[in-house]
Amino acid sequence: MRWALVKVCLAVTAMVVIAFAVPLGLVIREMASDRAFSDAERQAAMIAPALSITTDREELTRAVLSTEPGDRGRLAVHVPAPEKAADGTEGEALDIGTRRASPKDVATVRKAGRASITEVTDGFALLQPTALSTGDIAVVEVFVPEGEVSNGVATAWLILAGVGVALIVGSVAVADRLGVRMVQPAQRLAGAAHDLGEGRLGTRVPEEGPTELRSAAVAFNSMADQVVQLLANERELAADLSHRLRTPLTVLRLNAASLGEGPAADQTRAAVEQLEHEVDTIIRTAREQRPQTQGIQTGAGAGCDASEVIRERMGFWSALAEDEGREVRLAGVDRTVRIPVARPELAAALDALLGNVFRHTPEGTAFAVDVHHSGDAVIVLVSDAGPGITDPEAALARGTTNPDTVGSTGLGLDIVRRVAESTGGDLRIGRSVLGGTEVRIWIGLHGTSPDRGRRGHGRRVARRFGRPRRKEPRTTAGPATSGPS
Repeated sequence: MRWALVKVCLAVTAMVVIAFAVPLGLVIREMASDRAFSDAERQAAMIAPALSITTDREELTRAVLSTEPGDRGRLAVHVPAPEKAADGTEGEALDIGTRRASPKDVATVRKAGRASITEVTDGFALLQPTALSTGDIAVVEVFVPEGEVSNGVATAWLILAGVGVALIVGSVAVADRLGVRMVQPAQRLAGAAHDLGEGRLGTRVPEEGPTELRSAAVAFNSMADQVVQLLANERELAADLSHRLRTPLTVLRLNAASLGEGPAADQTRAAVEQLEHEVDTIIRTAREQRPQTQGIQTGAGAGCDASEVIRERMGFWSALAEDEGREVRLAGVDRTVRIPVARPELAAALDALLGNVFRHTPEGTAFAVDVHHSGDAVIVLVSDAGPGITDPEAALARGTTNPDTVGSTGLGLDIVRRVAESTGGDLRIGRSVLGGTEVRIWIGLHGTSPDRGRRGHGRRVARRFGRPRRKEPRTTAGPATSGPS
């Protein structure tokens, strides 16, 4: 494409140069010829006054030699012989100066009475008829060398040729640059498409070049982002669905633990353990392959009543807590609290946190869930009375698995984090008033970020709801010392 553009530009420029340079060169040659013969006519007119006064040889010779062309041997005067005198004698024709034109040409001009240019040796001769006082016609001959006829023509033609060549070279250079400007973005776009087809999902195209190619690059990058997002969503969905299996698995594991001893009970517990291992493997595989995303995508108008969802999930987990002798407390869910989070997402986040309490704290450890509405955000506190988390930052690192934790994938807090961040909120881990871990979920109601100056607000809320109610203790559901899943 690049060389095709250069060839087209070369051909067009060459045609334009030829179309203008050739006629211009011919005009210059004609102008030089006209200038030379105009000067010759002016020089011939210089001798006309002398011819109108006298036809004496000596006088005319002096007049001819007094002019510049006559002094250089380029001027001649041809006076015809006069008619017979009264005494019967015939006059003599006069040829003064250097003669170059043939007598025939001179006679033709004299008879026609019009100036004429005839070709002679080494140049041209201008024959100019001039009337004498006697009524005869004399012919003034001015020699014009060939060099004067073409004076400056060669130089002008060289200049024209140089300008033409410069125009052609310049147009080729410009065409080459334009070709590069168009071809390189197209080549980059083609290469990026090939790389994307090979599976290199991070491939992007610089948005450079002509408007059309920039638009193509923007469209390609948008398409690549969509592909990455679709793959990420697919893998997130696989990981999330797998992680949601941990909730019934936790119940199954707890029920299996109460089966007592015997081959059937051991087989059941082994099967549950194997199933948990397979689920963890699926989660890790999905998370290792997925690109990093910017939180979950909720549809337009997605939302739910946080109080209703929390009451429902706490009703599920309370039955398990009773079996293990855990005290459970719930506060702040006595009124409707609308949040911009889909019901399944909030339920998955709560199950992840409460599942961590059962997985990483000893039986009998109390826990609590508190909900606080602060006007522009909803704060959900899940706290427990367990041993706490030794490294909250590592636990919050997305996709980080505590090496000391067997069976932990790190996806639980990741699910919760993405729920909070999708609303402009965040997730924090601290020490609860019950002595264990406190996980604070800040859910923005209007896409606003939490006030960084209110770091102690969640703990004050926990203390506020920490007074006993209905014989219910409270703690935050969070991972224990070994780290959350």
